[in-house]
Amino acid sequence: MAGADHITVAKTNGVNVIEFNDRKILDELSINELGDQLKEVADAERAVRILLNFQNVEHLSSAALGMLITLDKRVKEQKGQLKLSNINPQIYEVFKITRLNKLFQIHESASQAMGAF
Repeated sequence: MAGADHITVAKTNGVNVIEFNDRKILDELSINELGDQLKEVADAERAVRILLNFQNVEHLSSAALGMLITLDKRVKEQKGQLKLSNINPQIYEVFKITRLNKLFQIHESASQAMGAF
């Protein structure tokens, strides 16, 4: 795969725990690469369980939100589950304004999210 790895994936109790390596997810190229990397994880197994841990992320563009919505759709089509955790308050505001906090299952911590699978 071209480009840098934008994510680190660790499998814990059957859940793909994904941490973002970039503090800022803003430019289109990174978002496209990130989307491809997430898609690979989502397509790797049926009824995939994914936890996106945002603890390293400080900035997220609206294009990144679009990519997350696409990922969510893909995971649901496969009867999988997608949960988000550790979203910093400024980014969470964007989720609230766009009503995406209703679409996504967002947890304060990764351990809370793990408990919700």
